[in-house]
Amino acid sequence: MAFAELLEHVGSLGRFQIFQIVSLVIPIICVTPHNLLDNFTAAVPDHRCRHPLLDNAMASLNVTRGLDPDALLRVFIPLDKHQKLERCRRFLHPQWQLLELNASAPNASEADTEPCLDGWVYDRSDFSSTIVSEWDMVCDWQFLKPMAQSIFMAGIMTGAIICGLVSDKFGRRLVLSCCYLQLAITGTCSAVVPNFFLYCCLRFLSAFAVAGITMNAGILMIEWTKTQAGATVMTISSLGFSVGEFLLSGVAYAIRDWCFLQLAVSVPFVLFFLSSWWLAESARWLIVTGKIDQGLHALRRVAGINGKKDARDTLTIEVRRKTPNNPSGQGESALTTCLFLLPSLLRFAIGFVFYGLILDLQNMGSNLFLLQVLFGVIDIPSKTGSFFAMNYIGRRITQAGSLILAGLCILANAVIAQGESEMTRVLRVTLAVLGIGFVGSTYTVLSIYSSELFPTVLRMTAIGGGQMAMRLGSILGPLVKLLNQFNPLLPLFIYGGVSVITGLTALLLPETLNMPLPDTIHDVESRQKFNIPIQVEEVPWSLPSALRGRH
Repeated sequence: MAFAELLEHVGSLGRFQIFQIVSLVIPIICVTPHNLLDNFTAAVPDHRCRHPLLDNAMASLNVTRGLDPDALLRVFIPLDKHQKLERCRRFLHPQWQLLELNASAPNASEADTEPCLDGWVYDRSDFSSTIVSEWDMVCDWQFLKPMAQSIFMAGIMTGAIICGLVSDKFGRRLVLSCCYLQLAITGTCSAVVPNFFLYCCLRFLSAFAVAGITMNAGILMIEWTKTQAGATVMTISSLGFSVGEFLLSGVAYAIRDWCFLQLAVSVPFVLFFLSSWWLAESARWLIVTGKIDQGLHALRRVAGINGKKDARDTLTIEVRRKTPNNPSGQGESALTTCLFLLPSLLRFAIGFVFYGLILDLQNMGSNLFLLQVLFGVIDIPSKTGSFFAMNYIGRRITQAGSLILAGLCILANAVIAQGESEMTRVLRVTLAVLGIGFVGSTYTVLSIYSSELFPTVLRMTAIGGGQMAMRLGSILGPLVKLLNQFNPLLPLFIYGGVSVITGLTALLLPETLNMPLPDTIHDVESRQKFNIPIQVEEVPWSLPSALRGRH
């Protein structure tokens, strides 16, 4: 008897699964803000040079001469080419002549300027404090912000591969609980660190935990539900990320100080850690890895919660092990190797495009909080639509179509990006939101697709490798913005081109609609050769005849 049939006897979608899904989706909602936190905690406020004669209260009394603040700023701070206050330079000497009627601002050759030797003054109308204003990450030090973002992505990349390997070795629940605790500690401590170096170290460790939570929560949900409900469960999980974007917008709007915002999204993980010990380890993983007694215990517990008392009292498993032809995966076919590499390529493209666009909200020229809400709003219909699409036309076509449509929206945005009218700006934001929505639906489909492509014995390792590729893309994606100095349209053409090309490569993957989860590499190869639903033969199962009669 296949594990899916055994799961049906103890309840594949009962009270236990509902409690388990709710217990895992709530942390997913709360972990999402950590991915996008830099949009708010690392926002760059308007700033100008601090000047002792201008910003020192006692000195100002002697030089103000009853002048209003705007007039004083004109005397001490030069204007840039857009007639706005220079952010990184100040006059070496006060330019009192600029107060005269019809006086024009001097250029660099007419009045000497110098860097901001005394620091900066920040506009605190939007945010009372960010890490940028905390550690003066502006002007010559503005590279520190993308460096902090890259360190966070590197933490997720490292956590993805390590947590994947450890989860396949020691179990999903243990790694999940440890990651809850790690995020609670490192996320909380990063709010009170005294310097930027320690902040980056703690953000790296937080990102490591984020990767473990994201992967293990999803796999625990899908391995405890029947195959037919797997897509529904993973779509619910994916919608949790959308709700998390709403949550981040609301919390960031209410809390404008980066320290308190960091605490608000980190402290709840203490509760998630304490409650995680109620979760059940994946019985599928326990039995496939030879932990038969623990797997039986987990199944009996689930049967009791689901009201299957007969199954709980009489459940026995007779395991007749056969030596697999290829237990370690050595010598697998080129087709199998391609099967493991292509999803990683797709994840790289998703991370490259998604984070390249969404971590640049400030440059879209609109309300930062509103844009974050819009990206969360578009996620819901796009992910719901992808759920119905992949159940009717299949995973492969939906995966390819979502990526191609995302790329076309981005390319269309590049074509119209030169306009400056209000209608053009609205159209650009609309296309950007649609593009992000299609990328979100792509991630939803790939989360389901990956769990159905990879066998249980390597599922977390393979998904961890894919997550590492995604985070590599998320590191490189924002760096493409540096090409703006050569051509402002170039980044959009790159994002759109990558999305369309990888969408076409997704057509090379096999279809997995209505197929059971494979447990071994042999199962994967059998499905590729015959492209039909397979019965797992590595670990045959049987139930007592009395129990089979009641089924």
